Amino acid sequence: MTSKRRILYLILGTVMVSRQFPVMWAQQEQKSDAASNSSVQGGLRARDGQHDFDPLLGSWKYHLKRRLHPLTGSNTWVEFDGTGTCYKIWDGRAQLDTLEVDGPSGHIEGLTLRLYDPESHQWRLYWANSKLGIIDPPQVGEFKDGHGQFFAQDTLNGGVILIRYDWSNMNTGTPHFEQSFSDDGGKSWEVNWITDQTRVKEPTELPH
Repeated sequence: MTSKRRILYLILGTVMVSRQFPVMWAQQEQKSDAASNSSVQGGLRARDGQHDFDPLLGSWKYHLKRRLHPLTGSNTWVEFDGTGTCYKIWDGRAQLDTLEVDGPSGHIEGLTLRLYDPESHQWRLYWANSKLGIIDPPQVGEFKDGHGQFFAQDTLNGGVILIRYDWSNMNTGTPHFEQSFSDDGGKSWEVNWITDQTRVKEPTELPH
């Protein structure tokens, strides 16, 4: 093979590989492909995570810390205390989690609807509070080794931000939650909401 022909083959190969990258990224955005990829890699079946939030079932005492002005350079926090209850729906494939807390800066009533997608093996978390009556864009993610991270895109003060939910200590009886914002595409994160829970009684089912 001549040197010119080898160079031509090398160029063609490079172009073919580079053209495949957009297709690969598009495929990763499709949940069916993501599910099949996780199943095929290493010959392992994708992990069933529909019971990852089971430790939250039941009634709790809440201590909440909230940053008043996120992504402004402010470090002013307010604290709340209250209660909440998490109900199992659809045999654990969904949950309704309620929260009601009070503090010097006011009152917060909120709920989170959690839905499990058995195809993608991921959860979608929808938050709403009574003040606005609007469901926020879903946080999408999963648990790995007992640690859950969930992400969404939203807007704040006219700019696009990323939101991250972070769940830890799920099996300790004192679950820990943090919400963080990023306005630089996820390069850095600022925590603005922290809750610590303490169980007060056994899990309960949603009343009929």
